[in-house]
Amino acid sequence: MPSALNLVFCGTPRFAVPTLEMLFATGFSMRLVVTQPDKPRGRGLELALSPVKQRALELGLPITQPEKIKTNEKFRAQLSELSPDAIIVVGYGRILPQWMIDLPLLGNINLHASLLPKYRGAAPIQWAIASGEAVTGVTTMRIDAGLDTGDILQQKQITIAPTDTAETLAPRLAATGADLIVDTLRGLQAGKAHPRAQDPAKASHAPILKKEDGRIDFRRTAQEICNRLRGFQPWPGAFTSFRRKNLHLWDTATPTQRNLVEGELFVDAEHLLVGCGGNTALELLEVQLEGKKRMAARDFIHGYHPSNGETLG
Repeated sequence: MPSALNLVFCGTPRFAVPTLEMLFATGFSMRLVVTQPDKPRGRGLELALSPVKQRALELGLPITQPEKIKTNEKFRAQLSELSPDAIIVVGYGRILPQWMIDLPLLGNINLHASLLPKYRGAAPIQWAIASGEAVTGVTTMRIDAGLDTGDILQQKQITIAPTDTAETLAPRLAATGADLIVDTLRGLQAGKAHPRAQDPAKASHAPILKKEDGRIDFRRTAQEICNRLRGFQPWPGAFTSFRRKNLHLWDTATPTQRNLVEGELFVDAEHLLVGCGGNTALELLEVQLEGKKRMAARDFIHGYHPSNGETLG
């Protein structure tokens, strides 16, 4: 096997870019970058490049963007001809066919943004925060036919700060994961890697987010609602309704104990609180009413004059 491993990189989102950059900078032979096709965005529906494609172009790397891969004989022939030692997969967004799993000698190595088997699925960062975890991490694993069920190669823990959102935590996980991928490849190359099977009894799931996941249920405790607000950034966020209009919550203070009816508003000078489950309350710091700009709670109070006893939701 050559000293510099021949790699194919499959990735699409911003989260995958640090790994691509690290592999390139470390001197691995990047034979091909596979990313999702350009997609129309904005009012003009102009085609937008994925973050991985944009960086691959800047690095001068060869790129392919197949619409489908399972029965794509041209793509299969292309990868077979390259004969990569390993295929690195970071947020590619496609389920890999068995022929692709079987192709490289060292396997298809995936970087997953959780401590597997916890939070298998498409949104591990968001669900870890939303579930109130204090620790998460990254895992390198060999892809098999299941959903994030392959053998674990290496893991690295990261603390989730009380103020972390999915947007602030993701870059730290991505940077740590980039280093972990390099360590994993070096271990595999040296024959020092020790894959271990996942324990399915400890598995939890992080399904793709839906708009409805952002709807606030005030029967939850204030801390649970706060966790979901932090986890579901930038989408779907956290929203409810006020006077039959959508109200988006952007920021809240530390949850407190207060005996309010669930969803009930309490105005204290320029402070706006809402009752939650378990005799807890959440102070709203920044909100956005449907059709309006984001505003501080004090401006919302002065502009809309919410009354004690009015309810949200």
